[in-house]
Amino acid sequence: MVEARAAGERLDRWLAARHGAPTRSQIAADIRAGRVTVNGRVGKAGERLRGGATVVVEPRSMEAHRGTEPEAIEISVLYEDDEVVAVDKAAGMVVHPAVGNRSGTLVHALLHRFPRSRWPGDPERAGIVHRLDRDTSGVILVARSLVAHEALSRQFRARTIEKEYHAIVFGRVLRAGAIDAPIGRHPSDRKRMSVAARRSRVAVTAYEPIETFREMTLLRVLPHTGRTHQIRVHLAASGWPILADPIYGRSLRPTTSRGPIGGRASSALMPRLALHAARIAFDHPATGRRMQVRAPRPPDFEAALRVLRRESKG
Repeated sequence: MVEARAAGERLDRWLAARHGAPTRSQIAADIRAGRVTVNGRVGKAGERLRGGATVVVEPRSMEAHRGTEPEAIEISVLYEDDEVVAVDKAAGMVVHPAVGNRSGTLVHALLHRFPRSRWPGDPERAGIVHRLDRDTSGVILVARSLVAHEALSRQFRARTIEKEYHAIVFGRVLRAGAIDAPIGRHPSDRKRMSVAARRSRVAVTAYEPIETFREMTLLRVLPHTGRTHQIRVHLAASGWPILADPIYGRSLRPTTSRGPIGGRASSALMPRLALHAARIAFDHPATGRRMQVRAPRPPDFEAALRVLRRESKG
């Protein structure tokens, strides 16, 4: 019920001020979908409330996901409880539905794996709080409640969530360092990001070598910010493009003095982008306890490393 002192407030702002409220984008999505009523009628975001009015938010359920139907897609769950799920996303899987990818996504798999969950957020996002590129494998967090979604979103905004990636890159990287270069849209190709953008945002990426080969390196990468394609852009701009990156390293291939490594081009050595989300650390939304979830490097990644080790010894 709307308090007398809140009379005249906008519906969306009143909802946002409630304890445990979801994000403003989630509130807007609920209002647009007709899940918020004021005195029994569908509410509008900008309507002014009267003292004593009854506001009801319809709980999200599977029905709220109509248009995004569950699909029996196998996923590897690394951790789960009532608030959070951590999934080891396979390379090639899109995180959520979008133009050109209306099925086969992680969201479709989650709806099937957890049929009784009332996922927060947009109906097609099912609790997704961050993303991985289609060809990036590894751990991704999913919120199972509005409180968890907001708590994790806050941690991402505050940059207190730690993410560790492993990447196979061209070039021998012999020491640890950090790349501090703002990122924005490429000035001539809107599908790409660049450190030479006209308008850019702060981006910082730390790195350290795990293993060096004849002409390539396995890197541990720790992004301190979360810009689109950040790791790929920063490493490529530093002269170390990621193996098999079709956007930021498409003309390169691993070579030795005898020609392409193992007689194969990048796409044969590694069938997809050689980037893996290996670890994520966060504060649990309910307990506050620091959590850490790891995802082992997948078989295709390890196979590429074995080839590089053989070639280096040879």
